Formats: sequence, C-alpha cells, structure tokens
Amino acid sequence: MALTNSGRDFIAACIINDGSPVFFNNANSYIGVGDSTTAFSASQTDLQASSNKARKGMEATFPTRTNNQLVFKSSFGTSNANFSWQEWGVFNASSGGVMLNRKVENLGQKSQGTWLLTVTLTINIS
Repeated sequence: MALTNSGRDFIAACIINDGSPVFFNNANSYIGVGDSTTAFSASQTDLQASSNKARKGMEATFPTRTNNQLVFKSSFGTSNANFSWQEWGVFNASSGGVMLNRKVENLGQKSQGTWLLTVTLTINIS
C-alpha cells in the first residue's frame, strides 16, 4: 500500500485523538479513480488526473476491518467514471479531505455499465 503523507499524519493524529479527524467510516469513505499515470509520490493529496476523475461513496456495510485488513468497496454506475482507470485512492471526503493512499494501476477502460472497485489495505509492521 502506498500510504500518503496526509494518510500517515491522519493515523498519527487518531492514535492520540489529536484534533477532530473525519473517520473513514461508511458515511465518509470514498474510492476515487482517475486517468493519470503520474508516478506515486507520498506528498500527493489528490488523484493526479486533471479532469477525468471521480469519487464514489461506499457500498452498504463497507468499509470493513478484520484484524489488520481494511476493505473498501464502491460502485461506479453507468454514467460515472467513463474513462481509462489508471489510478485509484481512498479518501475520507467526497472532495478534498485526506487521501489515505494512491495506486497507479491500469484497471481498464470503463465506457458503460456498472463497475465495482474493492480495495483491500493491509496494515503491516515492517
């Protein structure tokens, strides 16, 4: 998992209850997709696509946690995100907010139909 600096800082603040973080719960979690192939940098705070990007909220009952694994799942309907999916990230707001992570990965060209994106993040000790 490519954790961003803002994701790292969010986790640190939550550990000591510093401030009033917006938690990554069902009401506040989003998966974003975009068409940029710009390499990952921990300093990024949003997807790198200039216009072809979209965020969708969670499916019912998501996100979930089992031990050190978090699972996020969003549905992008027929009229949403119809472009080449080259990057994705997990956010705690529909715009702005904290981008927990970002991954550059070719997931295909969406042109119609509904696509589900499931993201499993494993938190490990290195």
